Amino acid sequence: MTQITKGANTPVPSELLRVAVCRRNVAGAPAVDASALLLDANGKVRGDADLVFYNQPQHPSGTVRHLGTNEGNGQLAEWLEFDLPRVEPAVQRVLITGSCDGGAFGSVPGLYAQVLTGAGAMVALYAVDGATTETAFVLGEFYRRDGGWKFRAVGQGYASGLAGLATDFGIAVDGGETPQAPPPP
Repeated sequence: MTQITKGANTPVPSELLRVAVCRRNVAGAPAVDASALLLDANGKVRGDADLVFYNQPQHPSGTVRHLGTNEGNGQLAEWLEFDLPRVEPAVQRVLITGSCDGGAFGSVPGLYAQVLTGAGAMVALYAVDGATTETAFVLGEFYRRDGGWKFRAVGQGYASGLAGLATDFGIAVDGGETPQAPPPP
């Protein structure tokens, strides 16, 4: 396992990978919704389908999926799955993002992202620190390098919330409002 800090990167194996966006299960703590954005060479989504989250749980290519949430051992985790070797060549980066519901990331206890192989072997762990008033966060990203993929711990927060994050990566936000996903079923 590689524990990495903000800005650090590590190569990842060319196999099915899973990312868990985790926090301690503490009553009253803000909920964290994980999502993935598939970006082109210009750092933008190519359309709405390039956003994968609980209400749009699979990219049309089948290479990125939102697997849902589970809890155990005092932790809550939202899971994303990536088949990076099959990701379309036009996609250069895949962001792992989070948005906070009911508070800011500075109030989320024990936030971290971990990358695992499909068999469950730990590849990387990034413990987020220094969050304050942000309500949206780019936790990490997979990016292409020399014919393979790497994972980088990004740790970039957005005090402008999900609308600010979405706009930065090419998602149109109607009327300047924060994009809202319907509540989970």
